[in-house]
Amino acid sequence: MAKSKQDTNTSKDPVAIGQEFMQQFEDAGLGPMRWMGTAWFEAMADMNSELVAFVADRIKEDVKTQHELLHCKSAEELRKAQLAFIEKAHKQYTEETGKIVKMGLDMLPTAIKNTKDTPL
Repeated sequence: MAKSKQDTNTSKDPVAIGQEFMQQFEDAGLGPMRWMGTAWFEAMADMNSELVAFVADRIKEDVKTQHELLHCKSAEELRKAQLAFIEKAHKQYTEETGKIVKMGLDMLPTAIKNTKDTPL
């Protein structure tokens, strides 16, 4: 059966696209996703936002360090700049890992609490 013009227009609707994606996900044998509810999707969006902000901050640090390295006048300045970069990166990655782990652990109870039927 050929698609009508209306079918083509609804495929550009974000809600219809999302529903089609979820249906394909379920048809692939991965089961219904409706049990997760909106709380889970909101928690995932928060986690993604956190990761994007972290990556942006790290890129700023990379550029700042590159600038410092280019302006070093001695091997000692270069060593200090590299060491400061590594120490700060280690600290930031450690802290971010803790945040992401906590967000992940907090996500499931929120999803369970805000849904009617959770298969867990």
